[in-house]
Amino acid sequence: MWWAVAKFVAVIVASYVITRVTAKQPKSNRPTAATEDDWNMPIPDEGTPQCVFFGDCWSADWFVLGYGNYRYSAIRK
Repeated sequence: MWWAVAKFVAVIVASYVITRVTAKQPKSNRPTAATEDDWNMPIPDEGTPQCVFFGDCWSADWFVLGYGNYRYSAIRK
């Protein structure tokens, strides 16, 4: 009976070793920081006429004149 238990334990150990050896290791756990190139904002060409709306209004043409001042600074704990 003890040989059945030993065989069972050997199969589990061999399975664990094979899984650990063949598993892909992650290259990096740190995410890359977003840059301004990652944002896809539609920007008009120079000289495009601009409309100014006051209140709620529906327009078929739109574009982004400015989209904020995004800064790149490290997050401190």
